[in-house]
Amino acid sequence: MSIVNVEKITHYYGDKLVLKDVDFRLLPNERVGLVGPNGAGKSTLLNILSGHLLPDAGSVNWLPNIQVGFLEQQVDLKDGLSIRDYLRSAFQFLYQAEREMMELSNRMGDCNPDELEKVLTRFSKLQELLDQHDFYMVDPTIEEISNGLGISALGLDSDVGQLSGGQRTKLLLAKLLLEKPHVLLLDEPTNYLDYEHIEWLKDYLRNYPNSFILISHDTSFMNEVVNVIYHLEHKNLTRYIGNYQKFMETYEQRKQQIHLAYDRQQAEIEKLETYISKNKVRASTSKQAKAREKKLAKIDKIEKPKPLPKPRFSFQVSNRPGSLIVEVSELQVGYDYSLLPPMSFSLKRGEKVAITGHNGIGKSTTLKTIMGELRPLGGEISFGQYVKPAYFAQEWEMNSARTPLEYIWGLHEDMTQKEVRQALARAGLRSEHIFQPLHSLSGGEQTRVRLCKLILEKSNWLILDEPTNHLDIQAKESLKDALKKYEGTVILVSHEPEFYKNWITQVWNMEQWR
Repeated sequence: MSIVNVEKITHYYGDKLVLKDVDFRLLPNERVGLVGPNGAGKSTLLNILSGHLLPDAGSVNWLPNIQVGFLEQQVDLKDGLSIRDYLRSAFQFLYQAEREMMELSNRMGDCNPDELEKVLTRFSKLQELLDQHDFYMVDPTIEEISNGLGISALGLDSDVGQLSGGQRTKLLLAKLLLEKPHVLLLDEPTNYLDYEHIEWLKDYLRNYPNSFILISHDTSFMNEVVNVIYHLEHKNLTRYIGNYQKFMETYEQRKQQIHLAYDRQQAEIEKLETYISKNKVRASTSKQAKAREKKLAKIDKIEKPKPLPKPRFSFQVSNRPGSLIVEVSELQVGYDYSLLPPMSFSLKRGEKVAITGHNGIGKSTTLKTIMGELRPLGGEISFGQYVKPAYFAQEWEMNSARTPLEYIWGLHEDMTQKEVRQALARAGLRSEHIFQPLHSLSGGEQTRVRLCKLILEKSNWLILDEPTNHLDIQAKESLKDALKKYEGTVILVSHEPEFYKNWITQVWNMEQWR
């Protein structure tokens, strides 16, 4: 029996059709990888499944009493709650049972025999509930998952309100895993995770006792944890049995078959239309022409396969700086206290550096300090002559109703609308995207807008803090190629060695700086 039946789901953003007549059934213990290019509607589909979004047409029917856990890309947490207490809220029903047991225990001395029997029966059922759910192992379980996802390093007594967006996402993921719902809906869970935490999550999902639907652009991760692929493309969903590698093999064959079927059908349509136009007016052949007209009208036309827009990122050096880009002496970075010992380093023109280290060690804080967004706690930063940096921050709060066209044009008023549209097209955005509000775009589409902004800036030094989060495979390859060809200087924070290993000049491992 299927856990959920999805029938004829159709959804629009404004007048843009995102999903059309999507059908599928999720079966028990299926581990689904939901794949497709940026903007295909993957996050929209998960929002519809979770009930956060109502489809314009179609239905989603869950089995009764099915618990669904949804990992969103953006999370809002209230101040004043510790990480430990937030994670304990995953077991709220057990803590309520424990409180009721204590109240019953206090009442036992004042009960008459009839009341005492009822109290003892209720007490026994509550005890059974706690034992069944391993209540007395809650704190060790919280610590195990917190260690696995790198949350323990933040301090379990820390205030959730002080966490960054990436840390909040990890916290929500930890809570979902503690709840063990019947179905997990995971939207890019590996974003903001270090390599060892991704490996831990990979092992956890391999052994997860229930079903899940996973969006991830980390194909090696997905390849090892899923057994079914849902492919969203051209507003439709196709189901494939097997992991990601098996899907790619089958998909390539299917693409060729669709192209051949389309070409054959177009030839048939052209043949029918030619016959009709030549014979419709002749009395001797009008019946045959009308018969062919009926045949033509009944043909279920195959939609022409459209190639997806390929981003063509390209960064140009605006002017040549001096040989020294930046020199840092005894720099201390942090907020209330220094995250790292005083650091000293210099960066020369043309160097391309990858900064690595576990989350929370201070990578983003160091970049923000160099860029002047944070005041250093000590030390000095000196820039070379004619240095013009361009900065891609890890987190970007975009709740604007402005469109990408308005946003980029507002930054470059000297450009014509045609030039702005061409720049956005080179970043892999279609016309339908550039007229949408920025807040309605997917994470990958927003990242393309930000990269378009970066391309148009006059700079000679790129500072990139995890730019590949949310990008699909095609966009990552294009960005990698652009950075490889770039003649300027680069500092990159990334957890993906596959992305940077063939073009950087050196790696700065911040864990060694401790």
